[in-house]
Amino acid sequence: MLNLLLESTIDTIIMVIGSSLLALFFGLPLGIFLFATQKNSIFPMPKTHKILGSIVNVIRSFPFIILIVLLLPISRFLIGTSIGVGAAIISLSIAATPFLARLFESALSEIDKGLIEATLSMGGSKVDVIKMILHETLPALINALVVAIISIIGYSAMAGALGAGGLGDLAIRIGFQSNQPEILFWTVIITIVIVQLFQAIGDFIVYQIRKKRKG
Repeated sequence: MLNLLLESTIDTIIMVIGSSLLALFFGLPLGIFLFATQKNSIFPMPKTHKILGSIVNVIRSFPFIILIVLLLPISRFLIGTSIGVGAAIISLSIAATPFLARLFESALSEIDKGLIEATLSMGGSKVDVIKMILHETLPALINALVVAIISIIGYSAMAGALGAGGLGDLAIRIGFQSNQPEILFWTVIITIVIVQLFQAIGDFIVYQIRKKRKG
């Protein structure tokens, strides 16, 4: 049992970290673009923002278990298989990217408009404004990333129902279907620990950033 739990835990962590990095890589630029193209923002493009926002909302509205099924051909095309950790990372990252982009957009929108005007009045370009906004809202961006990571952990458990591996697969296949409640119990406990771990890391980083800025 210990070996099964250890292997599944490692698979889950790999899925979560891999998909989170991909979601961050694509989600941050998308979130910046959504923020920048808002009406009365840095690069106002209301029509573009509305169209892109609608696409993001459509993807977000799909139940994750259905989205996985729809993404199976893409996973098979990219890595040659639709099951396993690699395929799950692709599905998880695509599902998490629009969600994370919206969180980033909201975090960036919290910036004080006076800071934007001050940066522009001092001769800063619009690119400089974006850099300033990213710097000022970094704690909020990290909090948004942590929220997304915790959601991805939950998604990874659902992905286990379709052969993704990890703790979700172990809980369903061995714990539930094979009627081994002790496996089911420990998968839940380990999942809770993983969530708390990522939350604690995120809180610590945010605390250190804010402490440094106050100092």
